[in-house]
Amino acid sequence: MRLTRADCFDPTGERFGIPTFPWRMAPDGYATRRQLRAAGLRPGGQGVAAQCLRPRRRRGPLTAFLYRVDRALPVRPMTPARRAALARAMRARRICPGCGADAGYVIPSSLGTCVPCAYPEGTTDGIAA
Repeated sequence: MRLTRADCFDPTGERFGIPTFPWRMAPDGYATRRQLRAAGLRPGGQGVAAQCLRPRRRRGPLTAFLYRVDRALPVRPMTPARRAALARAMRARRICPGCGADAGYVIPSSLGTCVPCAYPEGTTDGIAA
């Protein structure tokens, strides 16, 4: 079923089950996760309160889930233990499982190892250097 911009306006939730608005037409008091985060807030366990739909030609509509701003909670502060755990996790992503060295960058999951281990002959694109 192809949606038009007019089909995306359902403020009562009769058609889609939750209030639905056209893209960029949500009323004040609703925000996406990213908008909440930019304001220093988080959904805080509340469910999706509404949605914005943007019709597309060849695929289904693009959906943005909206949360109530008045029910949002402040973002939890970063504790020293959480900061240390995050640093350990990021360091583990830089350690090459092949040679055990710190690559200085996040190891690409497509290679699984650092670039020198993945291409020991010194080529990175199949062309000899």
